[in-house]
Amino acid sequence: MKWEQMQSTLFEMNRKLNDKKGKTREKLKRLDLNSELKEKILPLCRLKYGEIWEDPIKGHKVGVLDATKIEDVMKIMEKEKAKLIINDPPYNVAVGNANTHNLFKMDLKKYIEFSKEWIKNALAIMDKDAHLYIWIGADYKDNFQPLPDFMITMREFEELRPRNFITLRNQRGYGTQKNWMWVRQELLHYVKGNPHFKVVYTDIPKILRGYYKVVNGTLTENLERSKSDTIRPGNVWVDIQQVFYRMEENVPGCYAQKPLKAIERIIKSSSVEENLIVDFFAHSGTTLIAGEKLGRKVFTFDIDPIFAEITIRRLEVYRKTGKTGWQWRNPFPEIETEGERRWT
Repeated sequence: MKWEQMQSTLFEMNRKLNDKKGKTREKLKRLDLNSELKEKILPLCRLKYGEIWEDPIKGHKVGVLDATKIEDVMKIMEKEKAKLIINDPPYNVAVGNANTHNLFKMDLKKYIEFSKEWIKNALAIMDKDAHLYIWIGADYKDNFQPLPDFMITMREFEELRPRNFITLRNQRGYGTQKNWMWVRQELLHYVKGNPHFKVVYTDIPKILRGYYKVVNGTLTENLERSKSDTIRPGNVWVDIQQVFYRMEENVPGCYAQKPLKAIERIIKSSSVEENLIVDFFAHSGTTLIAGEKLGRKVFTFDIDPIFAEITIRRLEVYRKTGKTGWQWRNPFPEIETEGERRWT
């Protein structure tokens, strides 16, 4: 057996053993909670604020830019327009009682002003017919804010019309002892003009009969009339697993990673291959990976150079290995100890 194969086999045996003991964990802690770790990683980042990396293969762009500054947004866009924008901004919800630079909890008025700025900038770069999807949170400890005030704020942008209110149903949640388990993520869908939309289907088989009506003189039910043996997703998505460390797409260090399957569903339904997709809050780089897989060009940026670097590295890893993430491995092997590196 070759040395590389032996290493791989030993690693897999070690992983399975540790996994049974519950010891397989991410090798990179939450970056927003670890300032020392961030200081070690910053010198490894190829971009500084205001800089943009351009992909020589498919024309993607990744930048370190501020979503609230129109000059930054125009710098990455130049003269291009977006057919689809998928934004996952900070929710203004303190997750795990943490209030950090990346995952902040601020005064609601300030948060709404922050939101208005990036929404205005998103509208400025949208094509005349385009989609805007916005992931947003609701803190039940704070009157379900910012969701209600955010939705009211969106009324100020008359060019944008609400199209749908989607809920992604997590398989895991919190609040099971003294509250109903919180297992939902909210996704707002707005449109400008009259953009393309394609019906997509899940991989959930149809199992329920019903919706009887007469067609050509014959009483039929929905399974007989259907063009597909699977169901459409509707606006409650129950077939998508939220990301955690056992999944290949997991990016250690990230704290609010959206499932690749959810972003792919948005892209398939609301764009075609020649369309440009934009994401103002790159974070773990999921929009870029989904665009790469589906043949779309993506421009994305983050105000934090570490997440811009993760986004670029994730694309490079995907092209080299076909893997969509690092699972429990470290996106920055340069800072691993020699012992850790042997098993990655």
